Amino acid sequence: MCGFVGFIGETPRPERVITDMMDAIRHRGPDAEGKFVEDGIALGHRRLSIIDVTEQGNQPLYSADGNLVLVFNGEIYNFREIRAELQALGYRFRTETDSEVLIYGYAAWGEKLLDRLRGMFAFVLWDRTRRTLFGARDFFGIKPLYYARMGRTLLFGSEIKAFLHHPDFKKELNTAALETYLTFQYSAMEETFFKNVYRLLPGHCFTYKDGKMDIRRYWDVQFCPDEKPALEDWVQQISGVFRDSVEAHKIADVEVGSFLSSGVDSSYAAAVAEVDKTFTVGFGEDERYNEIGWAKNFSEAIGRKNYSKVITPEEYWDHLAKIQYHMDEPLADPSAIALYFVCGLAAEQVKVVLSGEGADEIFGGYNIYSEPGSSAYEKLPRAMRRGIAAAAGKLPAGRGVNFLVRKGRDVEERFIGNAYMFTPAERRALLKIRTDAPEPQQLTAPHYARVQGQDDVTKMQYLDLHMWMAGDILLKADKMSMAHSLELRVPFLDKKVMAVAERIPAKYRVTRKAVTDAHTPYVTKYAMRLAAKQDTPERTAQTAAKKKLGFPVPIRVWLREETYYRIVRERFESEAAGQFFHTEKLMTLLDAHYHGKRDNSRKIWTVFMFLVWYGVYFGEET
Repeated sequence: MCGFVGFIGETPRPERVITDMMDAIRHRGPDAEGKFVEDGIALGHRRLSIIDVTEQGNQPLYSADGNLVLVFNGEIYNFREIRAELQALGYRFRTETDSEVLIYGYAAWGEKLLDRLRGMFAFVLWDRTRRTLFGARDFFGIKPLYYARMGRTLLFGSEIKAFLHHPDFKKELNTAALETYLTFQYSAMEETFFKNVYRLLPGHCFTYKDGKMDIRRYWDVQFCPDEKPALEDWVQQISGVFRDSVEAHKIADVEVGSFLSSGVDSSYAAAVAEVDKTFTVGFGEDERYNEIGWAKNFSEAIGRKNYSKVITPEEYWDHLAKIQYHMDEPLADPSAIALYFVCGLAAEQVKVVLSGEGADEIFGGYNIYSEPGSSAYEKLPRAMRRGIAAAAGKLPAGRGVNFLVRKGRDVEERFIGNAYMFTPAERRALLKIRTDAPEPQQLTAPHYARVQGQDDVTKMQYLDLHMWMAGDILLKADKMSMAHSLELRVPFLDKKVMAVAERIPAKYRVTRKAVTDAHTPYVTKYAMRLAAKQDTPERTAQTAAKKKLGFPVPIRVWLREETYYRIVRERFESEAAGQFFHTEKLMTLLDAHYHGKRDNSRKIWTVFMFLVWYGVYFGEET
């Protein structure tokens, strides 16, 4: 796990510039550094040594003839198999790293190399003879890759903050990203919060030559439910492929640990991985916000040592600016801060941790996935439901009215992901500025178009895999772990695991009451939970049925305390807030929550996190 930066274009003092850019991401790789500077191109690398920790694994890495130059972030778990295949073709390796297979794999197969890879990665390869840059990002978007066109200069790298150190970089706020963020709680557009800075999308690669950027999709999820195998067959397939993935994700020349919450995902990974150490954080003593006791009991049952930390409110709030700095773009997910602390805890003991990200998206784990088909009302003709919804939409909002409106809409109209903070009307009313931000459905429509004809559960999963998971879940996983120079690996997000998951019928992902426990109206991740139950010690098998909390944070409670109310109020009444928002409307949201009239905590937090981030990158905290 590492970080890299680079630029193409004539730049004064290029060695000094690339060094400054590398220093900005030193946290991604404190073990070693290296750079390549030549005739209008510069590449810089920071290394966190995991596989082949000797100096020969340092980057940039070169082909034997010196023509191909590589900088790479991530891990290739099947590098030994690819290496053997390349050796049979006559290529000779000089290191024991996984990185070198990218050089000779590209030399042998070009872009088709990507089809052979199993792992998490972002990398660029410079061909000195052809003066061509080739880059790629992994299948799910586990590792980040950003790029920017600034005049005749192309910037690229693992984190946007490095770009700020290039003399051609023009720092401008993308206000369209702000408006979109108010709905999604994360940066949902391809263009980031920095104008003219883009993220390479998951499963995409590019070629840059003579000032032209050609971007292509090389991989995508292909849901194709297979109704023939019985449930038990799926359980055995999940068990086998997940065990194989965990073994692959444990490949390292350093110690590997595991995060542990009370949910099935991290518990399954920790139990199967047989690591020596697990790590857990919580808040206070309330079990709604603290999973430490459960995690310690689970760790004891599987014979592992658990390390834990109780995060105080003061610690949480004191670190918000630092966390938004590491995030590069604002993220309003409160669990990101908890993740920051558990990464810090783990980094005191190990260099690599396993985590449970991705299980909900690929196996159907979110509660919202149970909504399609959950009501007899949905059996009414679609035209009738839509007519009722149109009429209900004119009535004051309420539980019954909201139900009628929601059930009268197709999933493509009502579901934009796991978070829906401000509606387009609400965000326009809140914002003082006007932008050209797209409507939420304009962003989701291309994803829904690729799963036309699939069931609604599959459509929701596909959307979350491409937007929510990449924009929120994996963003915070990468940035919070790298803030502590910790490598975070996600064994659920594996091509082989996905190949099984995409064939599981929806009825075995989200299962109805007729075939489950009488006390549970549905079970999410049904087949996966059965696999976890089978592979987990009997004493702890109850995890498979436990409701997931996922780093629960008491934001709602804190915002009704005077101390934290005042902190947010100061931001809401600041000059920065007044540039973008109607201050009186922000205060209406905050005061209604503070006085217990309404739970506005998530909306408040969304605006507050933007203002904290803005202070770091554009304001008084720069």
